[in-house]
Amino acid sequence: MVKAKANAFLNRREDTGEMLDQNYEDMKDELQDVKQGISDLTTQKKRLEIQKRKMEENVEKHNRQAREAVQQDRDDLAEKALEKKKSKMNQIEELANQISELENTQEDLISKKNKLKEHIDEFQNKKEVLKARNKGAEAAVSVKETMSGFGDESAARRIEELEEDVQEAEARSEAMDELEESGEFESALSDEDSIDKELNNLTTDSEVAKELEDLKNEEGISTNTDNTNSNDLEEELEGLESELAEETENN
Repeated sequence: MVKAKANAFLNRREDTGEMLDQNYEDMKDELQDVKQGISDLTTQKKRLEIQKRKMEENVEKHNRQAREAVQQDRDDLAEKALEKKKSKMNQIEELANQISELENTQEDLISKKNKLKEHIDEFQNKKEVLKARNKGAEAAVSVKETMSGFGDESAARRIEELEEDVQEAEARSEAMDELEESGEFESALSDEDSIDKELNNLTTDSEVAKELEDLKNEEGISTNTDNTNSNDLEEELEGLESELAEETENN
């Protein structure tokens, strides 16, 4: 339960860091949009200003035309020139109003752009601080999560289990040494069953008995031919029988 809660906490912390970065990127995109809007508005204002200058030039031209017409006693032409001049001046006034509105909008956007830039810079600083604190919180939770599963009792229990494993391994090693010394280890590795072992023992006992009988016969013949060594032979036979008896008991 502790690990599950800790993992959930760390996931939220990771989401918080990603959210901060995403908000920062969104604010930068918004600032870029504002800059682009200001650029487009400025371009439109420049176009209107160029159009206004051309009309102002036309107004001057119509003024000259009206004067020339009056000098030539062409009041009709002078009247038409003045009518065009008036039309151009009305258009100039309308363009001036539009330019003024664009200038007000431009100033407003520039002010918002500056405030947004300051806000973004401030957010960036705070974001880095929050991310650093977030990393510190993640590290603290990871350490506490590890320590929660490795308390004093848990550590003592782990050491006790390790000691039990070591004692078990040592006992197995000593048992293997004992089996190897007694020959049981090789017997355990052999694929012979109890019947095979009994038959082998009978065969060995028969061979030993026959060899012993042959040896006795030979010694009997030797006794008939050489009575001086009979006592020595009997002692050797008795010693041999004793050795065989001891070997049988040991086996």
